[in-house]
Amino acid sequence: MKRVGLTGGMGCGKSTVAAEFRRLGVPCFVSDIVASGYYYDLDFLDELRQLLGDGVFLPDGSADKRAVAVRVFADRQLLEGLNAMVHPRVKDDFDAFCRRYADAPYVIFESAILYDYGFDRLMDRVVCVYLDIEERLRRLLLRDGVGEEAIRARIANQIPAEEMMRRADYVILNYEGNPRQRQVAYIDKLLRQ
Repeated sequence: MKRVGLTGGMGCGKSTVAAEFRRLGVPCFVSDIVASGYYYDLDFLDELRQLLGDGVFLPDGSADKRAVAVRVFADRQLLEGLNAMVHPRVKDDFDAFCRRYADAPYVIFESAILYDYGFDRLMDRVVCVYLDIEERLRRLLLRDGVGEEAIRARIANQIPAEEMMRRADYVILNYEGNPRQRQVAYIDKLLRQ
């Protein structure tokens, strides 16, 4: 079974592309969704409190994810501390996911930070979803309900989309009107060979 990374900058449409692969029967591990589940794990919350303090917690004891994002994207050391908590868990969960789908020709590991933290070294192939920065900003402003400055701060903490595209084995150009479904079907055919 092949392990295929699916990456691209924030707001480029990775989730939409992953849904296309899923429609073709490909098991897809979406790292952001898996990692968001850690915020319900008491051990993880204890580590988070040690890293960021009480200021990112709500009165009911749950973590305020927006407050966490504001803190870590403003401080590189805190971001690295959070990633050191999250990434080993993600890797272990992905390994378990691969064992569960061992009969599949390939599985997808979707992550915006595939290259940033070395997850690409665990993959047999990498697919990059590309969209220019202005269109990504427009989509993110509509989707996330946060200001442009906050979005730019998050994007600044990622490898530039053009660099991801250069390093990938395959690239999907995710513009409106571009045949995304056809691009995914073509890459799927190549990966099944």
